[in-house]
Amino acid sequence: MSKDSSEAKSVLRDLPPSKAIVKLAVPATMALLAKAVYNLVDTAYIGMLDSDIALTAVGVTVPLLLIMVSIENIFAAGAAVLAGRQLGAKNNEGASQTVTTIIGISMAVGVILCVGGIVFIEPLMRTFGASEASLPLAKDYAFWMFVAALANLPAQSMNCAARAESSVKISSIAVITGALLNVVLDPLFMFDWGLNMGVEGASLATTVSQFVTFFILIWFYASGHSIIKIRAKAFRPSWNLIKTVTIIGIPTAVIQICLSVASSLTNIAASSLPQADEIIAAYGVVQRLILIGCYVVMGFMQGYQPVASYAFGARDEERFHQSVRFALKGSLLLPVVVEAVYILLSKPLIMLFNQNPVIINYGRLLLISQVALYPAFGLCYMMTITYQTIGASLYGLFLSFIRQGLFYIPFILILPKLCGVNGIYFSQPAADLLTLLVCVFSIKSMKSIASKNMAN
Repeated sequence: MSKDSSEAKSVLRDLPPSKAIVKLAVPATMALLAKAVYNLVDTAYIGMLDSDIALTAVGVTVPLLLIMVSIENIFAAGAAVLAGRQLGAKNNEGASQTVTTIIGISMAVGVILCVGGIVFIEPLMRTFGASEASLPLAKDYAFWMFVAALANLPAQSMNCAARAESSVKISSIAVITGALLNVVLDPLFMFDWGLNMGVEGASLATTVSQFVTFFILIWFYASGHSIIKIRAKAFRPSWNLIKTVTIIGIPTAVIQICLSVASSLTNIAASSLPQADEIIAAYGVVQRLILIGCYVVMGFMQGYQPVASYAFGARDEERFHQSVRFALKGSLLLPVVVEAVYILLSKPLIMLFNQNPVIINYGRLLLISQVALYPAFGLCYMMTITYQTIGASLYGLFLSFIRQGLFYIPFILILPKLCGVNGIYFSQPAADLLTLLVCVFSIKSMKSIASKNMAN
C-alpha cells in the first residue's frame, strides 16, 4: 500500500472524528469555493458588458446549472457513500468496482445530456423564464454548459471517490486549477481585445477549465496513488449496483433539483411583476452568491460524509455518533456565519456585479430574504446525508424534498400573486421555518435508526 493510501485510512479510522472531519472539510470547502469562482467570475465579467439583458440571460441558466449538478450528484454522492462503506468493511476491490462502474455510466449520461440539451435548447430556456430579449444570449451561454456535461459528470464521480478515501488534496488541486484558469480565460474569450465572444465566451472559458479539471483527476487515478483503483476490468454494471447507488444518491440530487425548480418558479413568478427583467437579473446574482453559502456547508459535509460512512461500514457505533454530534453543531454554526456576512454586506455584494440602483435594491432584499433562516439548509442537508449513510434513504429522500420542494413551491406560487415582489421575499423564510421544525423532530429517530442498523 502506498504512503498516500495508508495516510488516508489513518484519517478515516484513527483521528478523533472532529479532527478527521475538519481535516477533510477544509480542502473540500476550498475546492468547492474555487468551483464557485466559475459562476461568480462569469457573472462579474458579464456585468462589465454593461448590459442588463446579458445578466438576465445568465440568470435564466441558473436552474439549468442546478439540474446539471443534481444529475452529477445522483451518481457521485451515491458512489461516495457506498464506496466509503466498502472501505470501512475492508472491501477495497468492491469500492474500486463501484467507482469504476459509476464513472463509466456518468460518461454515458454526460453524452446523453450534451446531445439532448443542445437539441432542445430553445424550449428549455423558455421554460426557465427566458424572454424574447434574453433568449439568444441564454442559448449562447447554455450551449457550452451542455458540452461541459461530457467532463463534469465523470469528474464529479472521481472527485467524490477521492473524498471517500480522504484523498482530498488532489480533488482540491483539480478544482482550484480549473477555477484559476477560468479567471484568466474569461476576459480573453469575452472582450473585444480577445476573441470578442461576449456572453458565449464566458461559458466557453468555463467549459475549457472544467475539462482541465477532468484530465487532472484522470491523471491521479492513472498514476496508481489512490486506494480506489479505476480499471477497465472493474467496470461491471449491474442492476443491483445501479439501484443501490441511485437510491443512496437521489436524496442529495433532489436537493439540487428542488433548488432548480424553485429558482425556475421564482423567475416565472417575477416575470409577471413590474420591472421583471431587473428582478430576474438581481435574482440571478443572488443565486450565485447563495451558491457560495451552499458550498461552505457542503464542504463541511463532504468532510463529515466519508468519516461517518467509514465508521458505519466498520460498525464503530461510538465513532459514528461522535461524528454525528460534531456535524450537527457545524450544520447550525456555519450557516449562521454565512447569514451574518450576507445580511451585513448585502448591498456591496450586489454592487460587485451591477451598478443599476433598481437591481441593487432588489438584489439586496432578495439576498437577505434567502438567508434569513439559513440554518434550515445546513441542518436539512446534514440529516439527508446521515440518513443516506445509515441505509434509511427513503426518509433522506423526504428530507431532501421538503425545503425547496414541499414547502417553498406552494409559497412561491401563491405569495407573489397576493403580495407582489414582497411575496418573493417572504417565500424562503416561510419554507425554512417549516423545514427547521421537521428536522428538529427527526433528530432522535435518526440516531435510533443508526444504532439499530449497525447492530444488525
